[in-house]
Amino acid sequence: MADDERAIELSKQDLRAVTAFAAACAEPLLDVFEADQPGDSRPREAVDAAWEFARGGERGKVLRDTAWAALKAAGCADTPAAAEAARAAMSAAAAAYLHPLAEATQVKHILGAAAHAAVAAELVDGRGPDTCAGHVERAARHATAAVVHVLKRYPAAPGGGGRAGELMRTLDDHLRSPAFTA
Repeated sequence: MADDERAIELSKQDLRAVTAFAAACAEPLLDVFEADQPGDSRPREAVDAAWEFARGGERGKVLRDTAWAALKAAGCADTPAAAEAARAAMSAAAAAYLHPLAEATQVKHILGAAAHAAVAAELVDGRGPDTCAGHVERAARHATAAVVHVLKRYPAAPGGGGRAGELMRTLDDHLRSPAFTA
């Protein structure tokens, strides 16, 4: 496949919509990380940077730096739920770097924050994987028509990725469903 055949047209507004969706999914779980690591603001800074870009700021070094910092914070977490919350924050900042290539792996930029946040919420509520429908539905409520339009330009979410990957694929299927309305 030639590079131009794999290209997807993405506007800055598309990137802002995806980033706002990711930030809205990650933000409610920040308290899970902060309860675990009260002195560590790295995940919150990543979500704040994502919101700043989504609301009209520049896409630059601060997004990359805060995304990497949130990922490092995930490694410092004492609980799996806190680590997933930090990964959700990392994914929110990284959403701004969705690549315009028709590759399934790019769906992680769109749905990664929602998937990691859903895993964190699932771990916090302790009722196990059977509760995923509620977490996926909550994430879907944040998806605007613009986000769904961007998502549908890409192939379906890839396999793998553990529980976050499973929830990402569940959310992907849900948002692509003809019955879904944003």
